[in-house]
Amino acid sequence: MGTNPYAKYVNGEDAARLITAFPAKLSDVVARLGDSGMELSLAPGKWTVSQILCHLADCEIAFSFRWRQTLAEDGYVAQSFDQDRWAPRYPSIAGGDGLRTFLALRQWNVVLLDRLSSSDWERSLIHPERGELSFRTLVEITAGHDLNHLGQLNAIAAACLPGASVR
Repeated sequence: MGTNPYAKYVNGEDAARLITAFPAKLSDVVARLGDSGMELSLAPGKWTVSQILCHLADCEIAFSFRWRQTLAEDGYVAQSFDQDRWAPRYPSIAGGDGLRTFLALRQWNVVLLDRLSSSDWERSLIHPERGELSFRTLVEITAGHDLNHLGQLNAIAAACLPGASVR
């Protein structure tokens, strides 16, 4: 089976639980950053908070589609996407729109996860870059991806907000 490039973020924790808890953590850091924090980034040339939120919304769409195709189609072959080719539109989209979109999609995905059978978790797909993966690994990739970006957002808050600390 293929590997999860975000496994270090998941660190053996239950991915479905992490995915369910993520929206509150994301909303918390975004609230701490406020509207004035939307254009902050870790360094020049790095994505802003707003761009990260748009990226999370886009990835939720892509990951959701992969989840559903894996559950619906035997031998599903996932399509890759290049995040850098999607990103040029992010500066024209408000971070709040990205956040609201992400939160709505994630709520729907949590409903799906809550209704899976044990055999659903073991369904497999082929990822063009990672090889054969289980549905479980797809969910773990999503959870790790979430935590990677949460770390970036917390680092931005810690670096840019007076008295802020990483949570």
